Amino acid sequence: MPEIETKHPPTYVAVAGPGEAGVRETELAREVGSLLGRRGAVVLCGGLGGVMEACAEGAGAAGGTVVGLLPGFDRGAGNRHLSVAVATGLGELRNGVLVNACDALIAVGGSWGTLSEVALALRAGKPVAVLAGWGPPAEAASSSGTALLTEVSTPAEAVRIAMGD
Repeated sequence: MPEIETKHPPTYVAVAGPGEAGVRETELAREVGSLLGRRGAVVLCGGLGGVMEACAEGAGAAGGTVVGLLPGFDRGAGNRHLSVAVATGLGELRNGVLVNACDALIAVGGSWGTLSEVALALRAGKPVAVLAGWGPPAEAASSSGTALLTEVSTPAEAVRIAMGD
């Protein structure tokens, strides 16, 4: 009898960052997306511009799946690199949906929305990698003492943490 190959379910990684991002942030986000796409992760993002669009572009170009959780009611408002656009109608409250749907979060750059996603992910006990951004001033730890927040300096480090390597 032939062996049945079992596939592990994909890792869902949220990528958060400002909708109005600078050149460095968009380059980093594009590389994060590309690395995640090549690893077979499902990439979740807010679906709009800036870091979200750059990450979606990188992941899509690498053959990955990108789900955009949009703030409004119009799926057409999402960036053109999304595989799936979900119109939540929740505004910034979609940040909670994004965090609850992911296994890990990568924050690229910083904005108030990004900070809220980092905080929600930490409260939910999910690993967070912060790349060229901001997080809580001290390392956050779970009740077991395991570090949940890691500041990283490269996209590869961020993806390694998010994928649990």
